[in-house]
Amino acid sequence: MLTTTTSTAEFKHKGLTCTQLQQVLDYIQTHLDRGLSLTELAEVINLSPTYFASAFKQVIDISPHQYVIQQRVEQAKLMLSKTDLAISDIALQVGFSSQSHLNQQFKRMTGMTPKQIR
Repeated sequence: MLTTTTSTAEFKHKGLTCTQLQQVLDYIQTHLDRGLSLTELAEVINLSPTYFASAFKQVIDISPHQYVIQQRVEQAKLMLSKTDLAISDIALQVGFSSQSHLNQQFKRMTGMTPKQIR
């Protein structure tokens, strides 16, 4: 992840400025509940999808797609602990196509199922 000691020069060298990275991360958080394509994310900061994917991975250490999945799982964890919504509703609200998809990704990232967390 990002550290506070990472300089702007390092970001520029890796292909994304701090501002560009923050714009994309904010966009992902705001639109987590819907499908986010690589093209759409790249357009947020006016880069080609291929260049964006490479630059994002250099800075964050995971692909844009994996970052989105990670953020969806984190949001689902929060909702599981703070709401009484059905797991299937949470799955849809955080942008997974189904409860099954949430379960699969959740277990892969946390080692537990959403039901075990709740």
